[in-house]
Amino acid sequence: MSTNTQLIQEKLAQVTAILDEFNIDLWLTFVRETSMQPDPALELIAGVDVTWQSAFLLSRSGQHTAIVGHFDAANVLDLGAYQVIGYHEGLRQPLLEALTAYQPATIAINYSESDVAADGLSHGMYLALCDHLQATPFAGRLVSAEKIIAALRGRKSKTEIERVRQAVLTTEKLFDAVEQFAKPGMTQRQIADFVRGRVDEMGLGYAWPKPFNPIVTCGPHSAVGHAAPGDVVLAKGHTLHLDLGIKQDDYCSDLQRMWYVLNDGESEAPADVQRAFDVVYGAIRAGERHLQPGMPGWQVDAVAREFIVDNGYPEYMHAFGHLLGRSAHDGATVLGPRWERYKGICDLLVEVGNIFTLELHVVVPNRGIMSLEEDVVVTENGIVYLSAPQKELRYIRP
Repeated sequence: MSTNTQLIQEKLAQVTAILDEFNIDLWLTFVRETSMQPDPALELIAGVDVTWQSAFLLSRSGQHTAIVGHFDAANVLDLGAYQVIGYHEGLRQPLLEALTAYQPATIAINYSESDVAADGLSHGMYLALCDHLQATPFAGRLVSAEKIIAALRGRKSKTEIERVRQAVLTTEKLFDAVEQFAKPGMTQRQIADFVRGRVDEMGLGYAWPKPFNPIVTCGPHSAVGHAAPGDVVLAKGHTLHLDLGIKQDDYCSDLQRMWYVLNDGESEAPADVQRAFDVVYGAIRAGERHLQPGMPGWQVDAVAREFIVDNGYPEYMHAFGHLLGRSAHDGATVLGPRWERYKGICDLLVEVGNIFTLELHVVVPNRGIMSLEEDVVVTENGIVYLSAPQKELRYIRP
């Protein structure tokens, strides 16, 4: 059995329990031309591309059916997890026959207002599905699958956790290489190109688009956020910040590390830089202690946010953390404040198996940004770091 097939079967085993937990009889993922318009849920339950209209029906009984075009049937059959029905002329008849056999009281479909990872059903495909179900008792049984997808995507299996761990270890080695490479006088672009060269040599992917990855922030004149690396020059007496995420074996890392460029005559960072690091590190540790199963995401964020403000810095204008997995932003639960943009996802509860980033920043006037990001997995007793946390400020020595 291939490792990808094993991973799919791990996730499908989770599906049965999740459907039973939420009292949902059947989960229907309805897709077409997935290389052009993928549904994020499909990579978890099948990991294949399909061309014609296709229906993946997962039931709480543990018996699953895939109705696909006959040219795609062999790939799904190889998973060893589905009863595969290949069709020639149209999907409607085999779909209705399968639904009649299952007799579901509820059918969950992939739409959500708040979770992008659960919103894979396009409006056009929804209309097509409604047309297929017209004048049948199933038309009135559709509900959102957002809770199912949030649980399935968020509760990482053993294989998923290990894959993220390996991506994190690779990323940490890249940071070590940057420390040996970076020197005053280099531009953001030069440092980013060095990192990309290493990533490309290893045949790895990027957790977010390559032109913006890594984010390199040199001193006080760099844009803060998701800006592409530019021509700002790294200088003595300034901070150097990297935000890097790679994709390895389909799973991502997302880490931030900090350096200070020693000025002439300095052997350590000045007090304002060191204090900023200590506060950022302290805020992450404060939030970490509240990252427990059953805790709403916004409450974890509130602890870290309060720590920053109590130490005299403005609050950061983003979430404290997000889920990490097949994507850098892996959907569902966010450790964020109760702002409009986090509506519906900051109130979700932390669960065992969730992998979160923990990240925040402050600005050091005339020095640059001070920002850290760690990757952790939630256990029954708290969290375990997948990264080796940065406990001390690192240095670029001229």
